Amino acid sequence: MDQFQYPQTRKHQSKRRKRLSQDQVRLLETNFNFNNKLDQDNKSRLALELGVPPRQVAIWYQNKRARDKNQSLEADHKALQQQLENVVAENARLEGEVERLKAELNKINDVLNAFNSSSSCEEVGSSGLSSEQNLEKEFYAALIGVRDPFVAPDGYDFFGSSV
Repeated sequence: MDQFQYPQTRKHQSKRRKRLSQDQVRLLETNFNFNNKLDQDNKSRLALELGVPPRQVAIWYQNKRARDKNQSLEADHKALQQQLENVVAENARLEGEVERLKAELNKINDVLNAFNSSSSCEEVGSSGLSSEQNLEKEFYAALIGVRDPFVAPDGYDFFGSSV
């Protein structure tokens, strides 16, 4: 029969936190945008203005910083993801370009090899052109995609020699 009542400890206190009103949040947001770190004087002043405990103001600031950081990280993640997609697309384009250039190089090498092997033949030497000139003609013709290296489809002789 103890007549003296002991004060409730924190464990036993009921947690009756009320949500902040729009006006209170607006005031906190305004102060946060001005300075996102909270010193003791501002915390006490805001708590008095809002009519809430200083601890609640401190927790609101801490949560707001965490939300802002998460939003910033999400925005950074989206930007990096977009950059990655762009780099992957560019890489695929470049790989295709490399394959196209390799095929073109192989085609030109085949033409060069064919002329190198045919330059020792008597027929090539008897045409009045040196083997270097024939090789050069074939090389340029391969570059511009002409089937008959000496004559264009319209009959024009690119190299100005009579064959």
